[in-house]
Amino acid sequence: MTTARHRLVDRNQSGFYHCISRCVRRAWLCGVDALSGRSFEHRRKWVEQRLLELADIFAVGLYAYAVMSNHTHVVLRVDPRTARAWSDEEVAVRWVRLFPARIDGMVDTERCREKEGALLRNADRLATCRERLGDLSWFMRALNEPIARRANEEDACTGRFWEGRYTCQALLDEAAVLACMNYVDLNPVRAGIAEDLPRSHHTGVKRRIENLGEHDAAAPLPALAGIEPGFAVLAISTASYLDLVDWTARLTRPDKRGHITADTPPILQKLGLRDTAWERHVLGIETRYSRAVGSAQSLIDKAAVMGQRWLKGVSAARRLVRTEA
Repeated sequence: MTTARHRLVDRNQSGFYHCISRCVRRAWLCGVDALSGRSFEHRRKWVEQRLLELADIFAVGLYAYAVMSNHTHVVLRVDPRTARAWSDEEVAVRWVRLFPARIDGMVDTERCREKEGALLRNADRLATCRERLGDLSWFMRALNEPIARRANEEDACTGRFWEGRYTCQALLDEAAVLACMNYVDLNPVRAGIAEDLPRSHHTGVKRRIENLGEHDAAAPLPALAGIEPGFAVLAISTASYLDLVDWTARLTRPDKRGHITADTPPILQKLGLRDTAWERHVLGIETRYSRAVGSAQSLIDKAAVMGQRWLKGVSAARRLVRTEA
């Protein structure tokens, strides 16, 4: 049974979300179609470039992504309050960047300025644009629609390219965010299409590795693109996060099996999580949980907010927590 998006996503509060868009046709989004032999590898770059572009327009922080053969994963922090704090001029500029004025398919700078001016003179329309720039559904719409149009044009066909609704999970605490980021970043490695993290093309973790020298690796983990709130959102550094992903990768690949040793990432102990349950928790993001991921109590609280008696995943969450003797 589907759930109304407004019951899951709080449009007045910031929050982390895991979104998945799946291709509805047998033809692939990316990769090489085994049936036709056609390669669609170039479309991965379409999705990645669009993600990074949108993160710099919307009131979001992009923390993880993976562009797979027939679906995409995105982990976002959405902050509608940031959009409400923007000046009218900034809202107008961002909205026109999202929907620029074009002539013969090319962006027309002069008409874009005219469009910004018209928007600034229309208070009601400006308020609507401001709300949409802090809205998760509008972000996913702005991501998926242009990709679908380009793919349909390339395939010389019409109709739906994506499933009717993208899948969305609310990530209710830091452990849920880190587990989901690991799940997303390790998709190519788990699927066997990448040997290791540096070769996991079109993922957030590869981008973090490539940009490691540009940032302080000991500083709190930043967003890959988009807004930074001015405080540490996640209590883990970039270096520690990359260590955590690498450690998790050795657990989740049978041919690269690691061992639970004294080298267990300290963030797990800091968060009070059982290292022996971490692999099961990461791999179960989509199967053991449904609409939300978090501690048992956070799931119970979220269910109450949504007007439900329970949410899938409470038992799995309880098994993850470290208990002291």
